[in-house]
Amino acid sequence: MAKYLEGTDRQKSRAYSPAVITEGGRIVWLAGQTTLVDGDGKDISGNFEAQTHEVFTLIDQTLRRAGGALANLVTMTVFIKEPRHGDRFVELRRQKFPDGNYPASALITVTNFARPGMEIEIQATAVIADRA
Repeated sequence: MAKYLEGTDRQKSRAYSPAVITEGGRIVWLAGQTTLVDGDGKDISGNFEAQTHEVFTLIDQTLRRAGGALANLVTMTVFIKEPRHGDRFVELRRQKFPDGNYPASALITVTNFARPGMEIEIQATAVIADRA
């Protein structure tokens, strides 16, 4: 379904693939995902790490509704407010894709988000295998 081109040592260390090649399957275009509360409704405003975990959880939940999972992501655009969180984001993303099949990715620093307290937003695309 998806072929992840092997990255350079630098690309691997940053937990992304230089390219992902797909054939067939259904393409799912995910809206940008962000949150100010965790799954229990607890306020996580200003908490980069908690927001990152929750955003990945929300993306996975959306993909499950479409018949897939987080592992089906082929590309992501990640927006963060603080450049100092870039390396931590890479560590967290590595945890979410333990098989090393990382989505192609861009990591962009922005000045601000739509609501105070937001630290990260992820927009992504997934390819889910056709059902037989």
